[in-house]
Amino acid sequence: MGTFGHDFPRRPSWLAYLLLLLAAAMGGGVLALVLAPALFAPPVKSPLAGQVRQEERLPLPQGSPQAAAPVPPSPAVGIAARAGPSVVGVTNFKGYGLYRRPVVVSGSGIVIDAARGYVVTNYHVVEGFRALSITVDGTHEYEAELVGGDPQTDLAVLRVRAQGLREATLGDSAALRVGEMVVAIGNPLGREFARSVTVGVVSALNREISVESRPGEEVTLRVIQTDAAINPGNSGGALVNGRGEVIGINSVKIAAAGVEGMGFAIPINDARPVIAQLIREGRVRRPFLGIGYFVLGEALARRYKMPRGLMVETVLPDSPADRAGLRPGDVLLALDGQETATGGDLEQFLNRCRPGDTVRVTLARGGRRLQVKLTLGEAKG
Repeated sequence: MGTFGHDFPRRPSWLAYLLLLLAAAMGGGVLALVLAPALFAPPVKSPLAGQVRQEERLPLPQGSPQAAAPVPPSPAVGIAARAGPSVVGVTNFKGYGLYRRPVVVSGSGIVIDAARGYVVTNYHVVEGFRALSITVDGTHEYEAELVGGDPQTDLAVLRVRAQGLREATLGDSAALRVGEMVVAIGNPLGREFARSVTVGVVSALNREISVESRPGEEVTLRVIQTDAAINPGNSGGALVNGRGEVIGINSVKIAAAGVEGMGFAIPINDARPVIAQLIREGRVRRPFLGIGYFVLGEALARRYKMPRGLMVETVLPDSPADRAGLRPGDVLLALDGQETATGGDLEQFLNRCRPGDTVRVTLARGGRRLQVKLTLGEAKG
């Protein structure tokens, strides 16, 4: 306690200031030692720097848009370009229906002789017509006339006087193989979809299907099966192979619930003789044997220990078969060496013959194999 009764705080000594200054200097030195190399050292060159700059100078990769290789076109492009111009539209005006509405059926056709204007189509496309027309290139329409038609083979030939017709190249349907690519060309649903192209394969050969040719009448057709889409209006159009050759005439598509990809075409080899006869005579003079038969298939033949073939049930009096000596119970095995195991085999053979032709008939009778000569007659009606 002082004289005046007050306490005053003591002033720091010079030694404390000296110690504080010394501590600050030491801290600054340590910090300088730590930061100096980073602030004043020369820059370190990255080992990848040159490599990155070199890669930046490389040309663009081949997959880039600037260097894209051209994509080869589908084979169907060339096929359609070659065969498409020979396919035309066929319009069948049948008359007037309820409330005087026109009844019109549309289909397709193939130009088989451009100079003379011959077009082949399906018989069911032109059946019952009052007027026929042909549409070329989907726009130009011309009147057409019926040269001849055959309901049994579902083929018809039309003639048109038109400019700019392009003739199809016909191929060999016998050379087709299952799995081979084919293209279907036609006018599905009318001229608005003229020359539509669908692609598929040969699903099967020598299919036999029964179709109605006329009300109450059925015919058996031997056809090519394909999964190329064949829609209403495609009938009469072209089924084309990989070389752009017509190997079939589109005819039938099975349309049922749950069934897809089953279209059919008449083999061009079967159509050729019919087309030629329609052009020459306007009708098909069809040969006949004069027998009724049923197919003796593999199971029945094995059961009764008989060869496969056509079992003769009836022989018409004074028919070619009667005059050749055929009898009920005979099994027809072959005609001119061609096997007749099915009704399709028989029809295919007869379609290549003419009335008056003499053929060699091979048959089985009572365990013996016989051969007789038979002169074909002409079917009536």
